[in-house]
Amino acid sequence: MKPISIVSLVFLVLFSGCIQKIAMNSLGAIMDNGFAVMNEEQDLDIADKAIASDLKLLEAVLKSDPGNEHLLQLACQGYCSYALGFVEDDSAARAVVFYERGKEYGMKILRRHGFAPAESVDQAGYAAALAKLSTDELPAVFWTAIGWGSSVYLNATDPAALADLPKIEAMMQWVIQNNPSYFYGGAHFFLGTLYGTTPKVLGGKPDESRKHFEQAVNIADGKFLMTYVYFARSYAVQTQNQELFDSLLTRVDTTSLDILPEARLSNAIAKQKALLLRSKEEQLF
Repeated sequence: MKPISIVSLVFLVLFSGCIQKIAMNSLGAIMDNGFAVMNEEQDLDIADKAIASDLKLLEAVLKSDPGNEHLLQLACQGYCSYALGFVEDDSAARAVVFYERGKEYGMKILRRHGFAPAESVDQAGYAAALAKLSTDELPAVFWTAIGWGSSVYLNATDPAALADLPKIEAMMQWVIQNNPSYFYGGAHFFLGTLYGTTPKVLGGKPDESRKHFEQAVNIADGKFLMTYVYFARSYAVQTQNQELFDSLLTRVDTTSLDILPEARLSNAIAKQKALLLRSKEEQLF
């Protein structure tokens, strides 16, 4: 058998690396399309099973390409969305695991852009580190804050977790400063929930909460139904405004899923959450 030359061996190695890179890029595009198609799904059972499977496939690919920021972003967003849509209403403890996993994938992106020291500095240093990020990192900032903030919300009795809230708030304020319309006004939606969940006597900001929710509704032209659910669950409950609570949930109940086809899944989840929230109305008012 003729021995392979050093030049041929190097060529094969380089060729193999190129093929792997092409495959990774192609898979990333496929995963993008998969997420887009899944967001158009309205059957929650199909979506639950498919997303869980896709997330494990995504993690398997990340094992081979752990620095791929595109895939890290998909994993961050995927785990946070899955926890909110399919886990937290059944198991808060399990949801925290997924939110933390999503947060960590997002932090891996941010650390690659010099954000690592900010995790342990004071509030001023944290804000300064955020200011150095570019808008290219905005999706990572947003979804990291979603995972982190949701984990804190579900650990509301833990003082150490609550101490992180000012940093999470700063992240969402940064998103609003740079792109307030991102993900249907999601940063406004988040801050509305944050300010509206805490009672006023403990530092809550109900007026600010309502303003943020109304801005989120305006940005999405009233088509992203999850905003109404959290508007009702936080602000309306804390201010004991039952009339508003009922009107917000009725808006969710009576709106067609086809009003926003690219977010049909999110709106289907919102309808399910609205039913669950309405079933607790007597306890809440």
